[in-house]
Amino acid sequence: MFSLDERLRKDTIEIGQLGLSILLLMNDCELPWLILVPERDGIRELDELSPQDRSRLIEEIAAVSAALRRLYCPDKINIGALGNIAPQLHIHVIGRFLNDRAWPGPIWGTGPVEPYEEEKGRAEVALIRAALKGRLR
Repeated sequence: MFSLDERLRKDTIEIGQLGLSILLLMNDCELPWLILVPERDGIRELDELSPQDRSRLIEEIAAVSAALRRLYCPDKINIGALGNIAPQLHIHVIGRFLNDRAWPGPIWGTGPVEPYEEEKGRAEVALIRAALKGRLR
């Protein structure tokens, strides 16, 4: 049975369910940072997904990337699947800016992270849900 990695649960705010993946908002108000977690039990690596699920995941990544671009106009979108700390397969889709705290390097480990205030977090979730209307369940 599928369950979300505890670290991912702790560090994120749930947005909703795409066709294959749970969509999460990283609780870091400095960057538009989304995470897709395919709802498949025990999957740690991309190649462990079926070909059909890999295709669905790529389409979900593309849709989320396009939504971030429309909403936030980032200078670049970074997409990554590291899994060194939370080994469950999850894909980061991050809007990056020339003036963000880590540019041009990777964002990981550049804290401290500033979490969303509760109301602002709810507003971000609503904004992203609206941008992905018709894709979220």
